[in-house]
Amino acid sequence: MVGVVVFTQGPSVVTVHVTGFKKFHGVAENPTEKIVGNLKSFVEKKGLPKNLVLGSCTVLETAGQGALGTLYKVLESAIAERENGSSAQGQIHFGVNSGATRFALENQAVNEATFRCPDELGWKPQRVPIVPSDGAISRTRETTLPVNELTKSLRKTGYDMHFVASLLEALAVLN
Repeated sequence: MVGVVVFTQGPSVVTVHVTGFKKFHGVAENPTEKIVGNLKSFVEKKGLPKNLVLGSCTVLETAGQGALGTLYKVLESAIAERENGSSAQGQIHFGVNSGATRFALENQAVNEATFRCPDELGWKPQRVPIVPSDGAISRTRETTLPVNELTKSLRKTGYDMHFVASLLEALAVLN
């Protein structure tokens, strides 16, 4: 599934960098690894709107600390591209929730790591910042994309989607 945003104002070209996770405890094959791993070939076959460019597609270790180095490289590359004036940059991350039965679009991220089981490197944090230099666990980052409208649009095209404010809200619904 690829969601496409058509820009009526703003940058003429947007480069999107996509990340997802490898397998993790209890999930031998992570669907997001497949999505991200196959996205470039899918886009080569199907194409994208003229104002949208697929940048990098990176599969991250499913490990809090283990994924940060690779993620920083992806983000630093996007910042360098933006500073060189090549295009506006965007980031899409495909996460996975083993209890979910459909896709969820989130409009914010929270700087909190709380794992119900150890990650692939054995780390099992409880209420600690993912990136300490970014502030406390209450620190959030919100997208400027119209996530609610995207959810409605994807539903109309047949995708079983729902909108949640954040992963924490999605987990609260499941529990």
